[in-house]
Amino acid sequence: MSLNDPRWGNQGNDDDKRGDKGRGDNQGPPDLEDVWRDFNQRLSGIFGGKRGGGEGGRPGGGAGGGGPQMPEINFRQIGGGIWALVGLLVVVWLASGFYTVDANERAVVLRFGSPVETTEPGLRWRLPFPIEHHEIVDLTGVRTVEVGYRGSERNRVLREALMLTDDANIINIQFAVQYILKSPEDYLFNNRFPDDSVMQAAETAMREIVGKSSMDFVLYEGREDIAATAHELMQTILDRYDTGILVSRVTMQNAQPPEQVQAAFDDAVKAGQDRERLRNEGEAYRNDVVPRARGTAARIVEEANAYRDRVIAGAEGEASRFMQVYDEYRRSPEVTRERLYLETMQQVLSNTSKVLIDADNGNNLMLMPLDRLMQSGSSAARGTEPRSTTPAPLPAPVRQEVPFDPRDRDMMRSRDLGGR
Repeated sequence: MSLNDPRWGNQGNDDDKRGDKGRGDNQGPPDLEDVWRDFNQRLSGIFGGKRGGGEGGRPGGGAGGGGPQMPEINFRQIGGGIWALVGLLVVVWLASGFYTVDANERAVVLRFGSPVETTEPGLRWRLPFPIEHHEIVDLTGVRTVEVGYRGSERNRVLREALMLTDDANIINIQFAVQYILKSPEDYLFNNRFPDDSVMQAAETAMREIVGKSSMDFVLYEGREDIAATAHELMQTILDRYDTGILVSRVTMQNAQPPEQVQAAFDDAVKAGQDRERLRNEGEAYRNDVVPRARGTAARIVEEANAYRDRVIAGAEGEASRFMQVYDEYRRSPEVTRERLYLETMQQVLSNTSKVLIDADNGNNLMLMPLDRLMQSGSSAARGTEPRSTTPAPLPAPVRQEVPFDPRDRDMMRSRDLGGR
């Protein structure tokens, strides 16, 4: 009720003047005593108490009593309400122990901070806080750690990416590590920051591998081998610290020299490519020349062997023939001598173009130009005359023409007599 209310301070007089009709028209705020009394009646009615009645429930409340009266407080009713409220709070507290675990998760229950069990997926219950609480861990979710970059390859982290090779060269390596969890207890309680442990183990393993390799091996042919070796080494380090982490894959994103030496590195790469090209050309030339030279050498060796065999066989044949002639000579010397002479003359005269014959009982020699005779015979066979710019020399005058027979015994006998 405000101070400007015209009924302020004379409520009793107004009530007396207005009577019952005036009471019904009063629109002021409710009295605190009435509110408190109504609350006690309702609370006692809920818990089986008796509802107090009318004005008689007020202490010393006669009909003629004047002034405000203090309500009577029932402590038994208040105690019952408190216990009901406590029971409700206990039910809510116990219900707070229910929790749900998804199919790809596991929950670790801790009792006063110490792990007691690992629960499977489903609806679970534990003792409420602060006695027990749980930690939910995702086991199948793949987690990724990026080393040397963040988000994209352009966002480089040089402190992590720059590494020194075995041949004292600096290269920039960016790679990513994907891992999952295999033990929730080890992941939660053995290490304070397990994700940072993965980062440090990845950087340590990669620096060790790069430090034992050459620059060309890291940049070109050895990228897959480096990733596989880093995978094994990282898993060994993480298992040594019982992190409960399983490395699933190591991916090499980029490997290149630093930007400050990129131009010099390009020149070195071009020089290496030229070296490889020249080496390949040399190998191709060698593959073309060496087999050919080997074939020529083999052919010469075979020809030499054939010549050796031919000479040896000819010498052996001559020796055998000589031995056979010698045997025949020992049996009949005259016949053998004559036969040898005839064979020798036949061999000598077959290589000359002119033959001189000593006729019997005369001092004239007969000249037989065998080359002219052979030439004329071949021309006659072709039906044409041989053309010559110079006149052919006339044969020397002969006294008698006799046929030549190298096996004529009389001629040979006369030659032998003349030689004697």
